[in-house]
Formats: sequence, C-alpha cells, structure tokens
Amino acid sequence: MKTRVALISIIIENFESVEKLNSVLHEYGEYIIGRMGIPYKKRNISIISVALEAPSDVINSLTGKIGRLDGVSAKTAFSNYDFENEV
Repeated sequence: MKTRVALISIIIENFESVEKLNSVLHEYGEYIIGRMGIPYKKRNISIISVALEAPSDVINSLTGKIGRLDGVSAKTAFSNYDFENEV
C-alpha cells in the first residue's frame, strides 16, 4: 500500500471542540509521526501541526473529520512522493 507524508495545520477557535479533536487524532494514532501545539493566548486560539504518514484517503478522511468540528479549521500539505509500505 502506498503512503504519503503530510502535515495537517489545525486552528482551534472553539475550545469546546478540543476533546472531540483529541478523540479523532487518537483514532488515527497509528499514522501520526508527531504533533506540536501552540497556544496563542493573545488571540484566544490554538495552533496545532500534525505530521503523519498514511494512504492519501486516510489523510483526507482525517482532515475532513477535523474540519467538521465546530470552531476548528484544517488544511493539509502533502509530500510529492508516494512510499511503498514495508512489510
């Protein structure tokens, strides 16, 4: 199965959605390489970056689920290369 490396950028404006966001990210934990969160207290938002390697359809599914959360927006940047998963 071919995979791609991607970075999902997430901005949280509604902190009531954080628990749901963490639950969604936990669902996809096997694909996550790492994540970094930055609270921007001046504007009362949080910025999260999630690096992952997964099939394109899995990445798109995760981004869609995140983007449907209230007060949360997400955009994804993909690597240009596909990787063959090692067995």
